[in-house]
Amino acid sequence: RMEGQGSYTLPTGTEYRGALRDGMFDGEGELLFPNGGTYRAVWHRGVPTQGKYTFADGLEYKDKKWHYCDGYDRRFYTEICSGLKPAGISQLTNLDPPRKIPVGCYDCGDGFYNPETRVIVDYKLRFLRNA
Repeated sequence: RMEGQGSYTLPTGTEYRGALRDGMFDGEGELLFPNGGTYRAVWHRGVPTQGKYTFADGLEYKDKKWHYCDGYDRRFYTEICSGLKPAGISQLTNLDPPRKIPVGCYDCGDGFYNPETRVIVDYKLRFLRNA
């Protein structure tokens, strides 16, 4: 069994780094997601007892009084940090510059969806899943 400080990569590509006890996350540790997000938490027998999720761009999630992208302020986080672009070069995604989307595909948050093949590939064009 895994014990002490270590790291473990799940089949999804998510990596855990931190304390392990009896093969489970136990103590301080963090999950690093393939999309760049992180979840830092205190774990007890594999269950997070307190934690904080941070998006890849640095935005920290709050479960109370969450004002990001609500009906009153629809700016992307990068626009909040760096300001709005002038008219004519508006930002259409949180990424600046935005990633190139293959012709006929849609960006679905963790990869590209091709409606003809009904397949989702990651941003490096590796198979993720069938849709």
